[in-house]
Amino acid sequence: MQSLSDSPKAGTAAGHSAAAPARKPAASLPRGAVRGSAAYRNIVLALFCSGFATFSLLYCVQPLLPAFAREFHIGAASASLALSLSTGFLAVSILLAGMVSERYGRKELMFASLATAACCNLLAGVAPNWEMILVARALEGMALGGVPAVAMAYLAEEIDAGGLGYAMGLYVGGNAFGGMVGRVAMSTLSEHIGWRHAMLAIGALDLALAVAFVMMLPASRNFVRNGTMQLRDHLALWRRHLGHARLPLTFGIAALNMGIFATSYNYAGFRLMSPPFSLSATLTGLIFSAYIFGIVSSSWAGSLADRYGRAPLVAAGIATSCAGLFLTCTSSLALVITGIVLLTIGFFTTHSAASSWVGRMASSGRGHAASLYLLSYYLGGSILGSAGGWFWEHSGWNAVAAFMLLQVVTAAWLARRLWRQGRL
Repeated sequence: MQSLSDSPKAGTAAGHSAAAPARKPAASLPRGAVRGSAAYRNIVLALFCSGFATFSLLYCVQPLLPAFAREFHIGAASASLALSLSTGFLAVSILLAGMVSERYGRKELMFASLATAACCNLLAGVAPNWEMILVARALEGMALGGVPAVAMAYLAEEIDAGGLGYAMGLYVGGNAFGGMVGRVAMSTLSEHIGWRHAMLAIGALDLALAVAFVMMLPASRNFVRNGTMQLRDHLALWRRHLGHARLPLTFGIAALNMGIFATSYNYAGFRLMSPPFSLSATLTGLIFSAYIFGIVSSSWAGSLADRYGRAPLVAAGIATSCAGLFLTCTSSLALVITGIVLLTIGFFTTHSAASSWVGRMASSGRGHAASLYLLSYYLGGSILGSAGGWFWEHSGWNAVAAFMLLQVVTAAWLARRLWRQGRL
């Protein structure tokens, strides 16, 4: 870390030839890498790569759901299991990953998780039947659990608080970029070379990114391995966070925010490929380019959260998602696309602000707090995202939208409670 000390004073004290250099109080010194330093840049770039790899692996099957439904003769809800199983197992493994990282370290676990998940994606690309694809995707989700919660904890430990929101925003931006490339590239590649070869290409790319990640990321400086923690110690930390006045509200917002986003993206493809739009797989996949707005909004929201507080940004993100939701119910393709863009901006704004909020509110056991946040986040996406398929199969998009509106209203209520408790 950079050494921060004031320059020597020009004057001299009485009885002394020169005054000693003034020093800042220890409490004012940065606890982690400060924005603009080489360490800060390396951390942000490495975590951007990890976010890209994680989300390109996780969501590369989302544009393939209609193809899975056709090839394996299954319904939309069943096809969504290729994604929901991954996110569901990811949610569970996050808790285990937080425990393991306390003993073996953040960097090592994140690399092992990325490399293993990339190999599972390669396995899914060559799996002979639907059941084996689901097994590979479930294992992939389990492996990826070592990245998100640990990455959030690493940032909270190794980045100075003054630049944490911006760093978290860029990390979420990497998530957005990976999710976009995974979806758009998969849509285009699958139409030209088949979905199996496309999955192999994504897996190989992310395996290379895992190697780049471990080479760039600095070793932890503020993390102390703890090999003496027992299960009861982990449970005590989780209970403490669940008993916090604000953290459970943030966990609820995470679940609903991800539920809205997963539902909209899971079934938007089915709608756009059906009348009256009848778009091709490639054109439908290009809709996921809306993630570009997620990249921008997450970084923007992170910086604003550092300046104005998290609660206003969370509320603004939820309101934006609500506006986008209503636009997706129109019969105009331009308005539907605009609605998807607003849903994307709203989701990433909310997630960027809320995720950095967790690190600020948890005074200890940040890895455990982050794991609870992401457990809620991915369970919301898995359960609510699959449930949306029932509404699509029985009543079409308007029913799906009504289901999402219920989630938006509940998230807004939780955000209002957070806002009333003050700025943070």
